[in-house]
Amino acid sequence: MLWMIARRFIGMILVMFIVATMVFFLTRLAPGDPASLMLGDQATADDIDRLRKVYGLDRPIVVQYVLWLGEVARGNLGQSIYLQRSVLQAIFERTEPTFFLALFSISIASAIGIPSGIVSAVWRGSRFDQVVSGGAMLAASIPSFWLGLLFIQFFAVHLRWLPVAGYGAPDATMIERLFHLILPASVLGIVNSALITRFTRASMLDVLSEDHVRTARAKGLSEVRVVLRHGLGNALVPIITVVGLTAALLVGGAIVTETVFGLPGIGNLVVSAVLRRDYPVIQGALIVIAGIYVLINFAIDVLYTIVDPRVTT
Repeated sequence: MLWMIARRFIGMILVMFIVATMVFFLTRLAPGDPASLMLGDQATADDIDRLRKVYGLDRPIVVQYVLWLGEVARGNLGQSIYLQRSVLQAIFERTEPTFFLALFSISIASAIGIPSGIVSAVWRGSRFDQVVSGGAMLAASIPSFWLGLLFIQFFAVHLRWLPVAGYGAPDATMIERLFHLILPASVLGIVNSALITRFTRASMLDVLSEDHVRTARAKGLSEVRVVLRHGLGNALVPIITVVGLTAALLVGGAIVTETVFGLPGIGNLVVSAVLRRDYPVIQGALIVIAGIYVLINFAIDVLYTIVDPRVTT
């Protein structure tokens, strides 16, 4: 187990190095000069050159890369060109809504997907199974922004049960802020429950057809115990995988939903940074998101060995 964890950790470092390299050079390929965007159309060439020197944009790209990579290795993601503050501070200020949005979304997706997939597998071929399978396909094909607009129109505008958008006033309590996340979390939870439902159903179908499950039924154990202990217990590895990957996707993939609902999260920060060509923020945010992906995958690998000690590779 320790050797497996060590290998995964070394793999994490290699992946993050590759991601950092790709992020740096891909951001430089985007058209537009951040110095020109900051100073506006009235800026002279001398003004633009001076600002480029201040932020080191006049140096060769390889030199910029080596210097930036050294700072990243020390935990310094740089200074935002537009916001005039450290990138870590800018990201930290936007972390709360994104974190709670992802947490609530994956909770809703799991609460819908896992029970539905289990029951659908137990009642394979029934009308309930057909409804669940059809609903999962429908949920997977619905764009999150379109469902978000429908939810806003119905629950916020028509029924006036929930706020239309935003994250509450600056002095709002945590309860008020979380109240603003109900609609966007429900949208993401419903859309992402489709994959969890299908994986849970497929995994349970494989396990329920195995000999040890038939033996448990032959011994006279109750169907609930057979399904939950002998079925679900042995189907947890792929279920944990899909739930973990869905959680990682929610962290980085909530940009559209945050934009639709006006949430001041990391997704909105990335969109604003792209429009402003704020290289340090773009690079820093993408590295943080990639780091979360890697950490979640690492946690999944470790969790495998706890759920099923036979998994050691």
